[in-house]
Amino acid sequence: MARACSCVRLSRSAYYRAPDDWTVRDAPIIACLAKLIEDRPSRGFWMCRKLLRREGHDSVWSADFMSDALICGRRYRLFNVVDDFNREALHIEVDTSINSERLIRVFDRLRKQRGLPQILRTDNGPEFLGEAFTQWAKSAGMAIQYIQPGKPNQNAYIERFNRTLRNELLDQHLFVRLEDVREAAYWWLLEYNEERPHDALGDLTPIEYAEVARNSSSELSP
Repeated sequence: MARACSCVRLSRSAYYRAPDDWTVRDAPIIACLAKLIEDRPSRGFWMCRKLLRREGHDSVWSADFMSDALICGRRYRLFNVVDDFNREALHIEVDTSINSERLIRVFDRLRKQRGLPQILRTDNGPEFLGEAFTQWAKSAGMAIQYIQPGKPNQNAYIERFNRTLRNELLDQHLFVRLEDVREAAYWWLLEYNEERPHDALGDLTPIEYAEVARNSSSELSP
């Protein structure tokens, strides 16, 4: 098997990895397409594509928790939010405890700053399942898409982000206070969004990629 993978230049981990469930992976775009053709079933693919581009791409965000410890051993949590479209890190919340009510405050700030997505993809953590948060999300028009238990690959964008954050920040520094973590996370987030090129974005930064998409969409405007 190793020789066969080497001949076709395929890593063995990729060979053994189970394929993604496309119905879960593409659920947001499927829902948008279904809505577009609900009243006009004669619309073709290219027309739907143009309409989706004109509506914009900030429709799905991913969110997840991480944990780490200060030098004294005190545990703390990080709550991360990422825009799936351009991989932009929208927020990193740091504290010893982050419950459903805290999530509402985070997303309420994001709503005032840039609006909310149509869909928020999360795992089945109690913070995301709490009635306070689910009712708030419903009233705000933000649907929550829960991944299947034990399938973190269904939330691949935030998993990739978490791994990068840990490798480049948390594993590289020892922090004494929560304030130190918050400050370091703030500056790292700016670098991640504005300076760090991403392979998946054609070596553009998240901010650059979003700007290119905006300019491209404006060309379709009447």
